Formats: sequence, structure tokens, C-alpha cells
Amino acid sequence: MWNMKKWLLGNKYIIIGTIVGGIAGYIYYKQIGCSNGSCAITSDPYNSIIYFAFMGGLLISIIKQSPKNEKKSKSL
Repeated sequence: MWNMKKWLLGNKYIIIGTIVGGIAGYIYYKQIGCSNGSCAITSDPYNSIIYFAFMGGLLISIIKQSPKNEKKSKSL
């Protein structure tokens, strides 16, 4: 059986990175944005939020090391 609580706890940093990225995307849209609408990402708030949320989650998943990799790198 799939345990949602265990999955959420295991991926909490990625979820936090996704949320922070989405907030950063909205702030970027509001502060910088694209005045003439020709920018694919920053001309629409939804595109900006989705893009930055994805990038935030991806960045955290790259930075975060899994426990298995940590043990291997310590033994080398």
C-alpha cells in the first residue's frame, strides 16, 4: 500500500523548492515581466509560476543527495 505521509516526508525539500520557485515566478512576473507580451514565459503569470516552480523543484532535487549516495561517497 502506498503511504502518502512517508512520500511527503521523503520529498519535503523538493516540495518546498517547488513552492518557493512558484512564489519567485510570480514575483518575477510582477516586478520584471514583459511589457509587450512577446516573452513566452514572463508575459503570462501562469507560465511564469509553472516555469519557476519546476526550476525550483529541479534545483533542489539536484542539490539534495539521497542517503544511499551519501554512504557511498563517505566510503570512497
